[in-house]
Amino acid sequence: MAPWYRRAVDAASHYLPLVLMALLALATWRLAKNTPVFQGDKPEAVRRHVPDYTMNGFTVQRFANSGALSTQIEGDTLRHYPDTDTLEIDKVRLRSITPEGRVTLAWAEKALSNGDGSEVQLTGHARVLREAYNEGGVHEAPIDFRGEFLHVFLRTERVSSHLPVVITRDATEVRGASMTYDNLTRVAQFNGRVQATFPGSAAPSKKP
Repeated sequence: MAPWYRRAVDAASHYLPLVLMALLALATWRLAKNTPVFQGDKPEAVRRHVPDYTMNGFTVQRFANSGALSTQIEGDTLRHYPDTDTLEIDKVRLRSITPEGRVTLAWAEKALSNGDGSEVQLTGHARVLREAYNEGGVHEAPIDFRGEFLHVFLRTERVSSHLPVVITRDATEVRGASMTYDNLTRVAQFNGRVQATFPGSAAPSKKP
């Protein structure tokens, strides 16, 4: 019979591979546990619709390249929303001047404007007044728009509304269920029921 120490060496040689494999497995498990997992690009955080700044009793002016005033917006409170780059205004008062000198004024309880002020949605006792002016020797009478909602496009000089609106020019008054007006073509389009009063007319004319 072999001496005891030789038997011990033989037994150790048999179990040594198992011990080494166990140690290797343990080391691999610890490495995998502590290695950060790649999760790809993180999705961009959703931008909340909250104002990034507010102004009270403000006046904002924009000027044309010539240096002339093009737009002036005043109001009680202004809130800017960075996610949509829009301005929300309480008690808005607006003045716009085209390069030709045509002046448009607007008032409303509230307004929603794009970032450069070229497009404004007016709600609550909304009013848009295009002042009288002379062009090519022809006098253009003022036009007054009133309604609970008016959408004003200042650059293209258009006014529209999907709600009832009243248009007054001199002694002529037109009421429509909805309306689109283009000042460059001098054309107003009405949808739905229309009622008009002309100078000297005894009663309003109606269009079903």
